[in-house]
Amino acid sequence: MIRTLWRLSREAIRYRTLYTVAILSTLALTGVNLAAPKVLSAMTGIVEDGVDEKGLHTIGWLTAVLVALYLLRVLFRFLSSYLAHKAAWYLVGDLRTKTYDKLERMHLGYFHDKQTGDLMSRVVNDTRDFELLYAHMIPESITNVVTFAGVLTVLLAINWKLALITCAPIPLIFASGILFSKKVRPFFRISQKKMGELNGKLQDNLSGVHEIQSFGRETYETEQVNEKNFEHVRAMLQALKISAVFHPAVEFISSLGTILVVAFGGYLAYRDGLRVADIVAFLLYLSLFYGPVTGLANLLENMQQSMAGAERVLDILDAPMEIQDNPGARPLENVQGDIVFDHVSFSYGENMPVLRDVSFHCQPGQMLALVGPTGVGKTTLTQLISRFYEPDAGHILIDGQDLNNVTIESLRKNISPVLQDTFLFNGTIAENIGYAKPDASMEDIEAAARAANIHEDIMAMPDGYQTQVGERGLRLSGGQKQRVAIARAILRRSPIIILDEATASVDVETEQQIQKAIASIAGTRTIIAIAHRLSTIRNADQILVIENGHITEHGNHAELVALGGSYARMNSIQTAEGIT
Repeated sequence: MIRTLWRLSREAIRYRTLYTVAILSTLALTGVNLAAPKVLSAMTGIVEDGVDEKGLHTIGWLTAVLVALYLLRVLFRFLSSYLAHKAAWYLVGDLRTKTYDKLERMHLGYFHDKQTGDLMSRVVNDTRDFELLYAHMIPESITNVVTFAGVLTVLLAINWKLALITCAPIPLIFASGILFSKKVRPFFRISQKKMGELNGKLQDNLSGVHEIQSFGRETYETEQVNEKNFEHVRAMLQALKISAVFHPAVEFISSLGTILVVAFGGYLAYRDGLRVADIVAFLLYLSLFYGPVTGLANLLENMQQSMAGAERVLDILDAPMEIQDNPGARPLENVQGDIVFDHVSFSYGENMPVLRDVSFHCQPGQMLALVGPTGVGKTTLTQLISRFYEPDAGHILIDGQDLNNVTIESLRKNISPVLQDTFLFNGTIAENIGYAKPDASMEDIEAAARAANIHEDIMAMPDGYQTQVGERGLRLSGGQKQRVAIARAILRRSPIIILDEATASVDVETEQQIQKAIASIAGTRTIIAIAHRLSTIRNADQILVIENGHITEHGNHAELVALGGSYARMNSIQTAEGIT
């Protein structure tokens, strides 16, 4: 826990001014709270001794002091509470942004075993628990420690014997607090984990609502969500059950202290002549004395909840960046698009080899096509070019420069992807095309759309380029989304374009339009195209046939057909089926 708190303090240091003022206000508030009972005790002593004209004047003066103290208490409580909350919520906001930014820059392999909903829960829900830590626990802990020490000093000054009796229950309270922390924290961890799983299930189901309704699985999925929901509820109730035992136990032990003070105070009044004013002062300070101790229960509960969330957030913030700029990396400039794979091998794990000793050379402006069965590493090969993954062996070069020696930002700036599963943001068509180049004018956007053969479709829509595409482009057809993605890639004017199954899910007419779009940029950019429909890559300068992670055939369309191998068989099958 100490290590986690130290790690978190490095995040909070930027708000030290707000925290300093809040803590100073907290200390001042504690001083006011300590002073007020002393004034009341003095007024009680005057009344006990008999009020004369001088005593009446003193009571009036002490009343004014008491009013001033209560006004100061209002001011210091405001500063303490508001500034602590302000610093805490700014910290929460910063950590949310920082956690998202870290996720955004993680290598793709990091996400293979992660649920989107769980990651969202960490960014939004778990970071929110930092507010408990920095707006409540830390200021209240300081207040409690100072108050406890101050009151104990005053009580010892009033009557040391009675003060020691007052302290008798404290070891029991601290022992129960340690036991509580050990018991409750695992359940808060489980609760946070179950909340992440629930968010993951909701995200999956809301994204797949069409499939759920199509296959009539509404009842089943509701049951699944209900189970995830109540797994979280049960974990939270386990933690709250322990809290429900701990809180009243602390209150009971504190009450024993009050009983001891009243009983022993009465005995001392009888035996040693303890003054009534001292007993009244003792009782007034007693609530301040046990307040911090009983407040330990709430602080410990909040601490365990915050620590459980903090660990999940720090898992992300402290995760190693497996792909990042190497020392001395330089920007990749004036790229022509010359790509070389030199004996490249790659695997997703020890038992998952994907590419084995792959070598080829694609010259600037050429179109290189990758064909072969599903799952042989074609998409992985293109992702290696963008350095989303690192090869296990071999080298990848662009314009003669090893990718390990160039900055990731400059590398990806020179590559534009068009993926099979086209992702469009929930905005207008113009915004989606212009996403690749934020400073593009409408003329630039329209020119890219014309080159991608999507301009006429857009103009036929009621709102033209301002048409809302819906979440993930739901309002557009598959072919329209693909051509919007091609327009986006064209607009960026990157020297390298990657087309991953750009025509896999479209009709023949749309495929022809996409082929025209590809033809319009052929020769001006280096194109790496993955295709199952051979008609898309018939005119490619080079075609690589990949099987079992190896390049088994290499040539253009005519050469590979003449070779009579795997490519020729694929071509014959598709020709017979009328696909080519």
